Amino acid sequence: MKWTLTILFPVVLFLPPGSRPRLEDAAPRIVEHPSDLIVSKGEPATLNCKAEGRPTPMVEWYKDGERVETDREDPRSHRMLLPSGSLFFLRIVHGRRSKPDEGVYVCVARNYLGEAVSRNASLEVAILRDDFRQTPSDVVVAAGEPAVMECIPPRGHPEPTISWKRNNIRVNDRDERITIRGGKLMISNTRKSDAGMYVCVGTNMVGEKDSDPAELVVFERPVFTKQPVNQVVLADDTVDFFCEVHGDPTPTVRWRREEGELPRGRFEIRSDNSLRLTQVRAEDEGTYTCVSENSVGKAEASGTLQVHVPPQIVVRPRDQITAPGRTVTFLCGTKGNPPPAVFWQKEGSQILLFPIQEPSQAGRFSVSLSGELTITDVQVEDSGYYICQAISVAGSILTKALLEVESAPSDRVPPIIRQGPANHTLAPGSTAQLHCHIMGNPIPSIQWEKDGQRILGNDGRISLMENGTFQIINLQETDSGVYTCLASSSSGETSWSGVLTSADSSVAPATEPFQLPGPPHKPIVTDVSKNSVSLTWQPNAHEGGAAVTSYIIEAFSQSAGSTWQTVADMVKMETHTITGLLPNTIYLFIVRAVNAYGLSDPSPISEPVRTQDVSPTGQGVDHRQVQRELGEVAVQLQDPVSLTTASIRVSWTVDRQSQYVQGYRLFYRPSGATWLLQDINSPSERSTVLTSLLKGTEYEIKIRPYFDEFQGKDSRTLLVRTPEEVPSAPPRAVTVATVKLSNSSSISVSWEPPPSEMQNGIIQEYRVWCVGSGGDNQTRYYINKTVDGNTLATLLKGLMPGVLYQVEVAAVTSAGIGTRSQPVSVLISDGTGDTGEESSVSLAEQITDVVKQPAFIAGIGGACWVILMGFSVWIYCRRKKRKELSHYTASFAYTPAVGFPHGEGSGLNGRPGVLGGNMGNYPWLADSWPTTNLVHSGKEAVNCCTTNHDTAERYYNEAGISNYLNQTEKYSMGGSTEGPIYSTIDATSEDLHSFTYTQHTSTTPYASTSIMPYTNQTQPPALGGKPKQKAMGKAVKTPSLTWMEALPPPPPIGELEQCEQDDHLPDSDEEWCPPLPERTYLMEGCEDGPSPPQRNNASSPATSYSHQSTATLTPSPHEEPRAPHDLPRLNQLDSQQLSRYVNGSDHFSPSCTATA
Repeated sequence: MKWTLTILFPVVLFLPPGSRPRLEDAAPRIVEHPSDLIVSKGEPATLNCKAEGRPTPMVEWYKDGERVETDREDPRSHRMLLPSGSLFFLRIVHGRRSKPDEGVYVCVARNYLGEAVSRNASLEVAILRDDFRQTPSDVVVAAGEPAVMECIPPRGHPEPTISWKRNNIRVNDRDERITIRGGKLMISNTRKSDAGMYVCVGTNMVGEKDSDPAELVVFERPVFTKQPVNQVVLADDTVDFFCEVHGDPTPTVRWRREEGELPRGRFEIRSDNSLRLTQVRAEDEGTYTCVSENSVGKAEASGTLQVHVPPQIVVRPRDQITAPGRTVTFLCGTKGNPPPAVFWQKEGSQILLFPIQEPSQAGRFSVSLSGELTITDVQVEDSGYYICQAISVAGSILTKALLEVESAPSDRVPPIIRQGPANHTLAPGSTAQLHCHIMGNPIPSIQWEKDGQRILGNDGRISLMENGTFQIINLQETDSGVYTCLASSSSGETSWSGVLTSADSSVAPATEPFQLPGPPHKPIVTDVSKNSVSLTWQPNAHEGGAAVTSYIIEAFSQSAGSTWQTVADMVKMETHTITGLLPNTIYLFIVRAVNAYGLSDPSPISEPVRTQDVSPTGQGVDHRQVQRELGEVAVQLQDPVSLTTASIRVSWTVDRQSQYVQGYRLFYRPSGATWLLQDINSPSERSTVLTSLLKGTEYEIKIRPYFDEFQGKDSRTLLVRTPEEVPSAPPRAVTVATVKLSNSSSISVSWEPPPSEMQNGIIQEYRVWCVGSGGDNQTRYYINKTVDGNTLATLLKGLMPGVLYQVEVAAVTSAGIGTRSQPVSVLISDGTGDTGEESSVSLAEQITDVVKQPAFIAGIGGACWVILMGFSVWIYCRRKKRKELSHYTASFAYTPAVGFPHGEGSGLNGRPGVLGGNMGNYPWLADSWPTTNLVHSGKEAVNCCTTNHDTAERYYNEAGISNYLNQTEKYSMGGSTEGPIYSTIDATSEDLHSFTYTQHTSTTPYASTSIMPYTNQTQPPALGGKPKQKAMGKAVKTPSLTWMEALPPPPPIGELEQCEQDDHLPDSDEEWCPPLPERTYLMEGCEDGPSPPQRNNASSPATSYSHQSTATLTPSPHEEPRAPHDLPRLNQLDSQQLSRYVNGSDHFSPSCTATA
């Protein structure tokens, strides 16, 4: 290194000539070498170095080959060479560009015998940057799982170490679950208590740096505290499956049914997450599972439901009429859960008939497994009522049917025409055959009619064949007409008609028998009432030449006539209910199929069926028994369920059955309206659907059982509301009108509700839209408003003149906003609003109405009173101000200054000013503010700040002026600016002892040398400069009475109104004013105060008035003491100018301009 070569020059060159080393002397030797250091910036540091030798060697330090400057060379240096030879740093200086203290150091010990060099020692500045290279991120884990948070600390020297804090508490890594390795925080088997805000802490000798906090969230998987259980309930009961679960975050709970969907409309998931099923049915049986899930896990628990349904009759046995020797079967279809046991009993007999029972009475009675009773070889004594009973653990039920044994009515049925004449169109001269195939017992006879007239057969072209076919040869046009086949016997008569047309047009081919559909199977009676019968049948597999399109049903009853009658046609399904029948009447039915080629043969005749009698005596019961049993039937109406906005499902249960229940009558109505009726003709039905209801309407519903004209008790009345929809019609009669007294900037909007049947619910509010468009068709103005549903008018304010507005109104229900009304336009002009018709009130009339209002009159009166009082106050203040200004006619302002003579007693260690001259021993005092205890010629300090600046009514008296003139020297306005302008004033003058002393606690702004208390007041800028903030100062204790304290105060600063305006004026006699204070910190007359003195800048106490600056009281450390004649002297007033201002001026307005 270069510096090693430099320091190895032989020291012997410096030995005095002829001198010789002494034996006891020794060359330097390093006994303590400096060590490497890493120090934080701004911290003190010491590089140790200890050397031995005789004479005592001198120690010097070198950094990177250059000699280190210490306080011995530069007292201001922050490096100090300690007596031991160690290098002490007051503070380590280290910046981005300048790093003066960092480097490789060696210490060199020298004496005349030589020198010794220590080992190298590096001084490095510790660094810890702010930004983490990787900050920890939020972590979410489930309890029991491991959690890892990663962190890379900021770059630093030495490399920072990593630690962690949770919620500002140091993480204890002694916990066996916690591991900190390579900046990673690893927690195994996390617990809920581990959650919190984690901060990664990077630490080295510079300090600590905290990363941004990261949150560790420890969630818990769902855990059931209460699980659903298996349940067995009765039908129509309500069942609850409970499911209570705990977890974090709070888990969601949902239910599912393993066998399908949950019962639609009959389940509810309650606030406690339990599942409630209402009106349970057998089909609701199954497994219900509670599924709980959150972000960290999922859990399931199940319970089964078994529904016991009381037995019900689903297929009621019907009354039958048969002939002796035949076989009859009574159906009795039942259902229930568990399936009920079915048995039969003849009324009045003690014999019970069960399924799979040994045949009784030669096997004529038997019961199948499905519950059907079959009686073979029916005898007359078998007539009577047969009772079917169904029983299970859930209950029991019974029904009965009547068997009548008499001559078979089918032997007396009228003839049946299997196939009758069809419509034909044939050419003249051809042969026409009209078929009529009949069957009956006895064999019926056949006759033909044309157009209602009997055909006699005297025409040789006409013949009747044995099979009943009617034939016409050599067809003529006169043969066209309607031909009817009449089949008659002792049992009755049947007819069938067809149209024959003779024309030259195209002839349609005749229908072949195989093209007709096959006859349906025998119709089965499924239900019977007093005036209706329900039939069902199976179609024939042979459809013919085309598909079957419909069915025709024919009926016969001896009570209704002696012929077959068509009671239903165009029947599309294989089941149909024939209505309009006579009560207590036996009917027979046949069914025909229809396709494009014609009708099929008739089906086999149905079993005779008797409609129910109007009176209960038709079944052998009396009125009292029917009324008593109906009165005991209790029908319980269940809560109705809304299916759609216009339909409701109504369900009920029957607590006690009765054989005298033909059905139920359901009454319903909108609340307060007339009752409406719907009949349920099947006594086994337990629900029905009401349709075509009003939307959003509350209905009353009740039900009662009936038997013919007898009716049972009403159930309780329930209320149900259909779901609401948005109104399907807009509000009616929407009108818009301008409003008086608003200069047409407000409009009134009124309307009528939509029609009640189209409101679709309760109107909760109305929405009013008012949209305006500007002249450019681009600017839009929106004034929208919402009012209560009971309000039918509103006022819209703040409309813009000259804007065309369109107003729309819509009704709102809970389902949403309905249809808007048609827009109503209104133009807001500067005068009146135009709604399609002129306003009836003119502008002048509106203004007149406003002026007559009491509020307007009171407002005008109040305003006048306020103006009058304000004017009076202004006049009073103006007069008072003028009166105050008149006192200033002979006043003037002056500023005494105090000089500081140099001498032994004038400061610390004889230094001029307030600091001593030996500042090198106190380098840390260089930036200190000077003391306020000023000493003047060994006497007490002079205080020039005892006058209260708030005392504005103080004046200078003649004695003060006289004494002032005696103490000052003659001053010339044209004098050199280099001459003294301030003089030292002898405070011990006898002329000043006559003044009385009054102590003031506050500080006057005209203090010249005292340091003022700190204020945050700005100062006026110098020429071309900017305002600066004022420095701080300290208050001066009030000393003993001096002549400056006895002088009256100057006039208020507020009178110096021309300070800022006169800075640019030249010096002139006419504009002369007494000098401003040497140091002023409170300037009420100017917006800015004087600039404070700058450190280390020499400034004269006699500053330029144009700059409004002050003299510093803190001399520079290198400032030399000045001679007494260099101290500033007080400017002396020109007596002529003074007298002129005192005697001739009405107002003293000093200028702020003076010669620099």
